[in-house]
Amino acid sequence: MQHTFKYFLTFLLALFFFCSAALAQSTKSPNIILIITDDQGYGDLGFTGNPHVQTPVLDAMARESVRLNQFYVSPVCAPTRSSLMTGRYSLRTGMRDTYNGGAIMATEEITLAEMLKDAGYRTGIFGKWHLGDNYPFRPSDQGFDESVIHLAGGMGQPGDFTTFFQGDRSYFDPVLWNNNEQKSYGGYCSDIFTDEAIQFIETQKEQPFFCYLSFNAPHTPLQVPDEYYERYRDIDPALGLDNSGIPFAEMSEKDKEDARKVYAMVSNIDDNVGKLMKRLEELQIDDNTVVIFMTDNGPQQRRYNAGMRGLKGTVFRGGVRVPFFMKLPGGSPGGLDIDQTLAHIDVLPTLAEICRAKVPTDRVIDGRSFWPLVQGKSVDDLDNRSLFFYWTRKYPERYTNIALQKGDYKLVGNTGFDAGPSDFDLYDMTADEFELTNIVKDKPQVAKSLKKELDELLLELSQSPNLLKDQRIVIGSPEENPVFLNRNDAGGERGVWTQEDIFGLWKVAIEAGTYTVRFKFINPLSAQGTMTLETNGSIWQRKTSVPVEDMIVWENVQLPASESDLIPYFTGEGKRVFPLWVSLERID
Repeated sequence: MQHTFKYFLTFLLALFFFCSAALAQSTKSPNIILIITDDQGYGDLGFTGNPHVQTPVLDAMARESVRLNQFYVSPVCAPTRSSLMTGRYSLRTGMRDTYNGGAIMATEEITLAEMLKDAGYRTGIFGKWHLGDNYPFRPSDQGFDESVIHLAGGMGQPGDFTTFFQGDRSYFDPVLWNNNEQKSYGGYCSDIFTDEAIQFIETQKEQPFFCYLSFNAPHTPLQVPDEYYERYRDIDPALGLDNSGIPFAEMSEKDKEDARKVYAMVSNIDDNVGKLMKRLEELQIDDNTVVIFMTDNGPQQRRYNAGMRGLKGTVFRGGVRVPFFMKLPGGSPGGLDIDQTLAHIDVLPTLAEICRAKVPTDRVIDGRSFWPLVQGKSVDDLDNRSLFFYWTRKYPERYTNIALQKGDYKLVGNTGFDAGPSDFDLYDMTADEFELTNIVKDKPQVAKSLKKELDELLLELSQSPNLLKDQRIVIGSPEENPVFLNRNDAGGERGVWTQEDIFGLWKVAIEAGTYTVRFKFINPLSAQGTMTLETNGSIWQRKTSVPVEDMIVWENVQLPASESDLIPYFTGEGKRVFPLWVSLERID
């Protein structure tokens, strides 16, 4: 019996390597579908041990796929997406946050879409972009031929002003942006994004394509069709979570209700992935299509996460370890487990090798291709390379929520800027997968070595040219007119979100011209006051003689050419009110 199992296992591995080798030797470039979900943690799948969530399609896909069992991302979404698109640490790309003007990726970056487009691919994105909503940072400016997206970091957020005012219905019947134009859609957002992706695939099926299906679910606000919520309404998501003995599974009643909604949203995603996979078969292109499924960070709310410590936003494994499945054409019964430590930065060089595309050589690419591992080969020094994690608002803070993982060890900093190695936490990731035992006193030399490397890398990344220079939205270009400046890309005070009495600004490059300027506010301006617009060297003001609603419009505003901080505000009754959005339309 033992020999029979051994021969069967050998047969499966041989079959898998045969499939990967056949793909590598094929003369036809494979289609690529990259599916990513938002705030779905490692534990939000049946395949990863969740006793509650129903994900039969994704579970089946996992069983037939290359499974990267130690796959890591950034602690929050926008940095993950920039690394995924470029193969580079997010700070190199100019990305430092999820909003406050820090979620704009430098237009000089070469994206996965641009790389594949140069290799003859048609490219499309459907869902969440979160790397800049204005020219020259939009998907269409960064290599995508087709785009159906929401703005900012999430639907219903103030940055996504076309859905913001829909409140608890922002995921239903939304106004989205189709190739940079507003368009109304009917239905639930995840269904819409999937249907649009399928339509793109149908039109591109005769040539190689790259489809980036980037679900905004299960990100907050937690909205889902009733039929899916009904599946989970009566479950207790806290049951069955204490089998690991890890004291991170306590759930409040709000946590439980949030989990029910998240699981419902994930089941909807599962059904949509099933619809997509079925259509590939019907179009008879599944035998030349690579399908990847992954998520962008750990869960935002407390629920089952395979016992791992930490949630979204933290550098502990619970915040940065996510599922990654890559289904090769035809799949393979039993799939293939790869246990080397891999990350989001590795996806671009891997797809470049699969698709015979050229990786940029004029910049640092932090990632490594893991395609040789799929083919049963080794990758030099992959087990001993370092992975860097951090997240704080604005810029990296020494040494808050920061980590370096190398080999068996992980150094974690949650201390002051002048801390020494002994002030950090050190974990043996092989012996202590849940990061419970700080061994820094037992391994001082390891901590010292890792901190030295962390300091060197942090210095290098924090001096990245794209991080140090302002990413400026272009005003007055024919590429985008009018321009809508939203709250997600606004800088100023760190609390720029839905606050009104707050200082905010946008970094812009204005082309000289005559403009119509519109200022949209969250609430009506009931008091008389003064509307002010400041740029470098110029101030425009106009008093209102009667109470106004939530919109102020200025006609025939002459704006000179400048690279400026564009600062709008309304003053009245002792308040300085920042607009929800500002539009500038060049009319000359």
